[in-house]
Amino acid sequence: MTDALAPSPRPAHRLIPSQFPPIGLFDTVATAADLSAVMDLVGWTNDRLVADRIDRLQQSEWVYGVPNASIVMAAFLHVPPGGMRFNGPELGAWYAADHIRTAAAEVGHHLRREAVARSVATMTRTYRAYTATLLGDYLDIRGQQAKHPKIYASDRYDASQKFGEEVRASGGAGILYDSLRRQTGINVIAHRPRNIADIVQADHFEISVSAAARTIDVRKLSR
Repeated sequence: MTDALAPSPRPAHRLIPSQFPPIGLFDTVATAADLSAVMDLVGWTNDRLVADRIDRLQQSEWVYGVPNASIVMAAFLHVPPGGMRFNGPELGAWYAADHIRTAAAEVGHHLRREAVARSVATMTRTYRAYTATLLGDYLDIRGQQAKHPKIYASDRYDASQKFGEEVRASGGAGILYDSLRRQTGINVIAHRPRNIADIVQADHFEISVSAAARTIDVRKLSR
């Protein structure tokens, strides 16, 4: 495996389903002590999964008191049961792309998988776009699909999750890798919440997919 490091694309683009609120408790508190108290007040610590995950993040990594802090922390605290490509279910990460088209291809792929799993012909979902500056240098595994097929496997994440969590445990900022959903697209995973800076909410998009086709329909919504 290469030890090459490279900066993230700037800005990095991320799409988040609009059903999740854009403002939350992390945006409005000033200290880590305040945050812990508010989490208790709103019942977050009753959710053992969330409580266990935030305990896995050192307080120095928590993001709070800035716009869109809750969007960042949610990426680390709310995780699919099986994890994602480069993280297991124990702790999330911030996934982003070099271009909004790459981000749309990625979420469209997963939306299609959901349509297939639910046995529905089509699915449509609205997403909010965010741009961010990802600080630090990222382990660069672009161009290594043939050399490391298990890490780039499209249908299973066991090898890639192990690899990603090893990068996190070593103190690395994250991983820069090729998109499997858009040719020439680049993705990045940031393992450190504090490295996600200058977060700006951008446009809204409606993305539609068919369970039986690979096309992804992306429509920018008026503000």
